[in-house]
Amino acid sequence: MRRTQRAWTAILLSPGLGLLLAFVVAPIALTAWISLHEWSMFTPLGDWTFVGFDNYRELADSRTFRIALRNTLLYAGLSLLAIVPLALGLGMLLFGGMGRASTALRAIVFVPYMIPTIAVAIIWGYLYSPLYGPLNQLLRIVGLPRQAWLGSVDTAMLSLVILNVWQTVGYYTVLVIAGLTQIPTVYYEAATIDGANALQRIWHVTLPLLRRTLLFVVVIAIINTVQVFEPVYVLTQGGPANATNVLSFQIYKSAFEFGLAGQASAMAFVLFLVLAAAVVVVMRLLRDPTAGSA
Repeated sequence: MRRTQRAWTAILLSPGLGLLLAFVVAPIALTAWISLHEWSMFTPLGDWTFVGFDNYRELADSRTFRIALRNTLLYAGLSLLAIVPLALGLGMLLFGGMGRASTALRAIVFVPYMIPTIAVAIIWGYLYSPLYGPLNQLLRIVGLPRQAWLGSVDTAMLSLVILNVWQTVGYYTVLVIAGLTQIPTVYYEAATIDGANALQRIWHVTLPLLRRTLLFVVVIAIINTVQVFEPVYVLTQGGPANATNVLSFQIYKSAFEFGLAGQASAMAFVLFLVLAAAVVVVMRLLRDPTAGSA
C-alpha cells in the first residue's frame, strides 16, 4: 500500500516538478554557468571561453555595477516603505469601514495593477512632463515651483517609486483583505469585552494574526520591485547621470547592447543571490514566533 501511494505521489508530482526544473532550476543553473565564461550574445552558444570568477571580480571593481545595485536596493526600500503601510491601511479600511461601497472601491483600487506596465509608464511620462504635465500645472496653481521630476537626479528615483506604488498598491491591498477575512470575529469580540479600544484591537489582534499575510506581501513586493525594468526603459534609460540605472536595466544593456553575456549573467546571478538573501532575512524577521513551538 505504501509503495502504491509513493508511486502515485511521484506520478502526480512529476508534471509540476518537471516544469519547475525546466523553467526555474535549469535557467538559474545555466545563468550561473554562463557567468563563469566570456561569451558574446552575437556568437553561437558554444563559442565561449571559461574565465572562472573573472566576471565577478570585474563587477566588484565596476562603479557602474555598484551604482546599479545601490539604486536597486534604494528603489526596493522606498517602495516597500510606502506599499506595506498603504496596503495595510487601505485593506483594513476597505474590509470593514466603507459599507456597501467597499466592493466597488476594491475593484477601483485593483484596476491599476491590471494595466500593462508599459502603458502606465507612458501615462506617467506625460504626467511628469516638465512643461505641460498636469503635476507641474498643479504645482504652478498653488504657487510652488515646477519640478524636473524624471530629469533631475534628486527626483527621478522618487518619481519611479511613486509610479510603482500607484500601480501595485491595489494588488497588495487585496492580499491584505484576503488575510483579514481569515481572522475569526470572536477574537475581536473577546478583546472588546476585555475593554480594548480600536487601536488596541488592531495592535494585539489584527497585526499578530495577519503576520503570515504581511510576510507574503513583503516577499512578493521585494521580488517584484528588485526586478523593475519597464519604467526605467521607457522613461529614463537609467538617467539622469545613472540616478535610475538599476540592475535589471544594466543587465539588459550589457547583454543585448554590448553583447557581454558573461558579465550580464554574473550580474543576474548576483541579483538572484541578493533577492534570495533578502527573502530569507524577511522570513526570519516576520516568522510566526509560535511556529517553532507548535
